[in-house]
Amino acid sequence: MSKKPKKSKFANGKPTLEFETLAGFPKRLIAGVDEAGRGCLAGPVTSAAVVLPRIVSFETDPWLFHIQDSKKLSAEKREELFPKIQAWAAAWAVGMASPEEIDKLNIHYAAHLSMFRSVEGLAVKPDHVLVDGNFVPKSFVDLGLSGTAIVKGDLRCLSIAAASILAKVSRDRLMVALECEYPGYGFAVHKGYPTPVHVESLKRLGVTGIHRRTFGPVASLLI
Repeated sequence: MSKKPKKSKFANGKPTLEFETLAGFPKRLIAGVDEAGRGCLAGPVTSAAVVLPRIVSFETDPWLFHIQDSKKLSAEKREELFPKIQAWAAAWAVGMASPEEIDKLNIHYAAHLSMFRSVEGLAVKPDHVLVDGNFVPKSFVDLGLSGTAIVKGDLRCLSIAAASILAKVSRDRLMVALECEYPGYGFAVHKGYPTPVHVESLKRLGVTGIHRRTFGPVASLLI
């Protein structure tokens, strides 16, 4: 019978170290991985990997209490936490899969490709990887890594939540920059998600080179 994490004194509805501890932390180096941009109509799907430092102290670093699923944080709070996580982590890296790769592979496998690239880019090789979702990318075997998939890991697991912030901020910054290359689409505001403004601009201005051509609202304009 598999062990279930015990309730942490740091829980309070926020990510804890329980899953990292079950995976062998702090004796083993543990990385958390999460992606951003899965549901977008434009831009890459982006993943980040964060390797926990050997010592994690909520008392010494009380800002850790603010780490949680990036979707629950304001853009300003994510930007505030971004450099803190970078400086705190034993290692971190970001990986992306392009719109072309998303159309070729489908979003599930493209997301896994971005996860692979983020882990492959780490300056320090972890002993185990915790992945948000239902599946561990099979390609992690090529890196000699074991992994554990955690449903809603960005809500429950500190390293995954930290990765979710790095992935989200990295992707958002890219989409803001792409607004200059593709003016009129509102990428700086909606970041490529299928908002009414985005769908209207697609109909008015047409499909760009960074749109995902296999996604319904985009594909319907290419018929």
